Amino acid sequence: MAREMRKDIVELKGKVLDMADLATGMLDDAIEALTNNNLELAKSVEEKKHNLREYDDEIEAEALKTIGLFQPMAIDLRRLGAILKIITYLYRIGRYGKDIAGVVSELQGKYPISEMLGIKHMWEHVEPMIRDAIDAFDQSEIEKLNDFVERDDEVDQMRWSIFRESVSYMIEDPKNINISAHIIMIARYLERCGDHACKIAEKVHYMVTGNHIEIS
Repeated sequence: MAREMRKDIVELKGKVLDMADLATGMLDDAIEALTNNNLELAKSVEEKKHNLREYDDEIEAEALKTIGLFQPMAIDLRRLGAILKIITYLYRIGRYGKDIAGVVSELQGKYPISEMLGIKHMWEHVEPMIRDAIDAFDQSEIEKLNDFVERDDEVDQMRWSIFRESVSYMIEDPKNINISAHIIMIARYLERCGDHACKIAEKVHYMVTGNHIEIS
C-alpha cells in the first residue's frame, strides 16, 4: 500500500516539474517576444494556456485521489498538500506569460529601450527564483531558499524603478500613457511571479521541515 502511494507521489511530482517547465517557459518566451517584437512567438505562448489548464486539472484530481485512497500521513501528506498549492502558483505564473504575450502587438517599437531592458533585467532575477523554488521541491532541500527575502526585495525595487521611469515617460508626452501603462503592468506581473516563487518556497519549507515560514 505504501509502495503504491509513493509511486503515485513520484509520478505526481514529475508532472509538477513538467508543469513548472511549461509555466516558466511561457513567461520566458513572452519576455523574449516582447523584447524582440516577435509576434509569432507571442502567439505560441497564448496557445499554450490550454496545456497549462490541463496540467492543473489533472494534477489536482490525481493528488486528491491519492489522498482519499491512501490517507497519507506526515511528510507524504505534506508533500501532497504542497503539490496542490504549487500547481496553483504555477498556473498563475503561466497565465502571466500569456497576458504579457497578449500585448506584444500593441507595444511593437513604441517604447523606450531602457524600459524594456529593465523588464528583461527584472525577469533575469525572477526566473532563477522560480527555478530554485522548484528545484527545492524536487530535491526536498531548502538551502536554495535561504536568501529569498533579499531576492524578493530586489525584485520589488526593480518594479518601482520601472514604475518611476514609466511615469516620467507619461509626463513627457500624454501619447505615451497607454504604452507606459502596459509596461507598468508587465513589471507588476513579474513582481507577482516573484511573490509566487516565494509562496512555493514557503510550501516547500513546510513540506520538508513541518514548520511554517513567511517570506513575502
